[in-house]
Amino acid sequence: MAYIVTENCIRCKFMDCVEVCPVDCFYAGENMLVIHPDECIDCGVCEPECPAQAIVPDSDPAAPAWAEANRRYASLWPNLTRKGTPPPGAEEWNGKPGKAALLSSLPHAADKETAGG
Repeated sequence: MAYIVTENCIRCKFMDCVEVCPVDCFYAGENMLVIHPDECIDCGVCEPECPAQAIVPDSDPAAPAWAEANRRYASLWPNLTRKGTPPPGAEEWNGKPGKAALLSSLPHAADKETAGG
């Protein structure tokens, strides 16, 4: 079992979850985070830390629609081990429906503050 990042992370990307993950299984795109399902240990500490409530267990009804995106992008995007600055307008995007079409496949632009490794 693993946790899945869902649609509400898009354009919110608060990154609070990254700080608490004991196995550093978060990967960052330009406007969304994903969890690598083979690295997640199902501890659940990330779920309550997400201000956007975008993290769910893979048994949640919202998970299947996002499980493949988490798997795919975790193999393409850089690993994120520290919280960075959320994108401009993150609060305004929190909770807005229909964000799936806004998902960018581009990786996170690494900086000193959030670079993994």
